Amino acid sequence: MGLRAQDATDGGGDRLGAFIDRHWRLLVILFWIGAAIWLIWERRGGIRWFSLGDTDDNMRMMQVRALIDGQGWYDLRQHRMNLPDGANIHWSRLVDLPIAGIKLLLSPLLGGAQAEKVAVTLAPLLPMGVTMAALAVTARRLVAPAAFAVALGLVLCAPSLRGMFLPLRIDHHGWQLAMVALVAMGLTDPKRARGGAIVGLATAGSLTIGLEMLPYLAIGGAAVVLMWIRDAAQAKRLFTYGASLAGGCAFSWLVFTSYDNSGPVCDALSPVWLSAMVLAGGLSVALAAWSPEKRLARLAIAAAGGFALAAFFAFMWPHCLGRLEQSSPELERLWLHRVREAMPIYRHGWKTASVTASLPVIGLIGYLVMLWRHRRDGERFAAWAALFVLGAAAAALLLWQSRAGPAAQLLSIPGATALAWLAIGWFMTRTSLLVRVVGAVAAFLAVSGIGTLYVTALFKDPPGKSRPLVDGANRRCPTMPSLRPIALQPKGNVLTFVDLGPRLITVTHHNAIIGPYHRNAQQIMDVMLTWRGTAENAARTVQRYRIDYVLICPNLSESTVYRVEAPTGFYMQLAQGQVPAWLSPVTLPPDSPYRMWRVIRR
Repeated sequence: MGLRAQDATDGGGDRLGAFIDRHWRLLVILFWIGAAIWLIWERRGGIRWFSLGDTDDNMRMMQVRALIDGQGWYDLRQHRMNLPDGANIHWSRLVDLPIAGIKLLLSPLLGGAQAEKVAVTLAPLLPMGVTMAALAVTARRLVAPAAFAVALGLVLCAPSLRGMFLPLRIDHHGWQLAMVALVAMGLTDPKRARGGAIVGLATAGSLTIGLEMLPYLAIGGAAVVLMWIRDAAQAKRLFTYGASLAGGCAFSWLVFTSYDNSGPVCDALSPVWLSAMVLAGGLSVALAAWSPEKRLARLAIAAAGGFALAAFFAFMWPHCLGRLEQSSPELERLWLHRVREAMPIYRHGWKTASVTASLPVIGLIGYLVMLWRHRRDGERFAAWAALFVLGAAAAALLLWQSRAGPAAQLLSIPGATALAWLAIGWFMTRTSLLVRVVGAVAAFLAVSGIGTLYVTALFKDPPGKSRPLVDGANRRCPTMPSLRPIALQPKGNVLTFVDLGPRLITVTHHNAIIGPYHRNAQQIMDVMLTWRGTAENAARTVQRYRIDYVLICPNLSESTVYRVEAPTGFYMQLAQGQVPAWLSPVTLPPDSPYRMWRVIRR
């Protein structure tokens, strides 16, 4: 028996409920458009100044420009870094397509610069629309036909999740989250064949973009298998999941895999993960085709298939059993351990942890409530259980890395929606109009986590001595007005901070050594050891990379690491005015946050 949403109307007499149930698709689209307009208005200043705030946003823009300018489809190297070989970037072209398409479409009308601004404004809103639609469908199926409105509101109330869809946020995380939302939707689809195909194709799409969502995708696939073990009638879902997973990954391998990803690398859709996903898909198809009648037999052959898959992976690709980045201990010490998003959520302070984790915790409570309420409804219980495991895994991963925050908030929304819907429904049965209105609003605010946001805002952190300086540098240094004097200098290769490299090459004509991309471990370590080391070591780096300029932005976040760890290192020498003879100062405006020197060739 398929999943059915609860009746939206009281005996068919509620006209508003009937209207919502009839036109919910249009209402979702209108909500998305309204949310997009609001977010664009909120970010209008940043859009005007092309303020791509994250390193990945800047690198994505450079990847799109290179594609439009004729760089090979399968060549994803960034040739403005690590000259002459180029920086090895492990992404794919899939996320480039909507950005490039919008720019190409509008360039004849607006010119290249304005078309880029429109592209980086609109592109992140597309995966937001996909995510909203997927969550709306999930809420309608499992909670109530009109509950999609609560789910949509929670998307905008989840700060970590919403941040991935803001205009200018053009890196790949928004689309990966959209694929995870589609996986959740597919797991709840009453049409089993369609649901399995959605889960498989969304998994393949997410893996094509990157492997960050691999834990959730694996859980989604395991959920499909467990549904089949519980009920042999789920064979259609398992069959189409396996076929679409294997076919989707094979298609993506042929169309999107770059030259650098064609070898047995662990951090992208390479032969490693292609073979694993094709085998997983093939095993799923075989299990569904066999589908013995007894549940114990289905459990046994599924366990055997899982063991075969794990054994194949361990035998064929043992080098990928550890961290996918395969970073050296030295790179981790110098860099990875200091990346904020790679730190556990509890290392970010109680305020950040509370704001990030409140919605996931509320979502888990909602899941438990719904599992109890539907404990005798086998298929609905199975759907809620699949979403609960996804949400619990994402919440648990926050204790490993805070970068799980957006996914944790996304996967908590169905559970939080159910909890809010129950609370709102209880208040709406009260006789007092004031109690109904105030109670319903209060219930939504409590479940959404907005209350946590306002409560934490009441507690002001005592400012550190350097905090205003760091905040000011972080705010000013990446801006186009600050970088314009840098751009006016003759083109050259620039030694600067690792995190500043992508922004530098995006808004100036200069080249940089590297950005924060783990495959380029030697270049990252060279730059970081340069700032920590002696002037003589810096001179060797300058010679090795044929550097023309040295550029620092005092008090930028990255610089604080060098200040603390190497108080007599090269960065601190420059910041304190101890400049070696092989550097000549470049005149910048008096209010510039930068200091720049030209290398004197000998």
